[in-house]
Amino acid sequence: MRNETLHVEDAPASLADFRPVANTTGHQPGTLVDKYGRHVSYVRLSITDRCDFRCTYCMAEEMTFLPRNQVMSLEESLRVAEAFVGLGVNKLRLTGGEPLVRKNVMWLIERLGALPGLDNLVLTTNGSQLDRFAEPLKAAGVRRLNISLDTLDPERFRQITRIGELGKVLRGIEAASTAGFRRTKLNTVMMRGTNDHEFVDLVRFAIAQGLDISFIEEMPLGEIHGRSQTYISTEETLALLGQHFELTPSDENSGGPARYWRIPGCETRVGFISPHSHNFCDSCNRVRITAKGELYPCLGQNDALNLLPVLRSGDDLALRQAIMDSMGIKPFGHDFSNQMNNPQVIRFMSMTGG
Repeated sequence: MRNETLHVEDAPASLADFRPVANTTGHQPGTLVDKYGRHVSYVRLSITDRCDFRCTYCMAEEMTFLPRNQVMSLEESLRVAEAFVGLGVNKLRLTGGEPLVRKNVMWLIERLGALPGLDNLVLTTNGSQLDRFAEPLKAAGVRRLNISLDTLDPERFRQITRIGELGKVLRGIEAASTAGFRRTKLNTVMMRGTNDHEFVDLVRFAIAQGLDISFIEEMPLGEIHGRSQTYISTEETLALLGQHFELTPSDENSGGPARYWRIPGCETRVGFISPHSHNFCDSCNRVRITAKGELYPCLGQNDALNLLPVLRSGDDLALRQAIMDSMGIKPFGHDFSNQMNNPQVIRFMSMTGG
């Protein structure tokens, strides 16, 4: 398997290529509104491209990681977060790679947890480090956790993650509950022939542990050969689960793209993130920042704005303006349905931060 490095195609060369978007939508002035009138209130901030797993749908087995000088420092990550919160963003999700492998990560998380106006600080993790980080994360103000879990079988877990240990993740889930986290959500990528026979067991596990669970349609990012054969739609999984559980549609919203169903008699919510079968682009409220400081308005497109030169100029007003102007390149949608066999996005999921 070949090494992969990030390549951004068709990205504007400079801030001069961006055009500010006039706010004529009735949203509060000074907030982020794109040209389609969508209010951006949610940022996914990657703080590292490194991970202690090598999940097959997320990265190559032999990865080429970024050199340190090309990765935002923790201080720079904090300045980016402060700029977005100052522009009305009230939800921030820390991602990676695996965010908890970043050295001195708690320095950043403690300061993010204290930011006025940031109502919802959340974190996506593979769970491998939670047994030692769950309590300090809770104390620092992290509101919720998303934990990736694609299988309950130790050998299959090793095959999917290539080097991961299921027992560490299960201990991390227990530690999160002990630390007082509630509405913790499992994220399960649906892969035909790999874990589709475990979906019922995963829901039962979520119910037993008092967790939510979201099933995610596989996305055409990175090396996608064969994914048209492994893809499973939301409808197919709903039909499968409906044979074992009474599923009631819910209008609950966690601030992201998941649509939820309830199972009467328990607190567990079963969610689906369906970029193929139920395109959620018309209500997209988020952008992504890579560990390299690139602002991606859309996960499924290549256009990006490199914030690192602005960050390292020390001009926070220029940083704020660059973020505002980036709304001009946020596309209407990702168009994943036309990319399953003809990919347009060659970067791995780990490079964009999920």
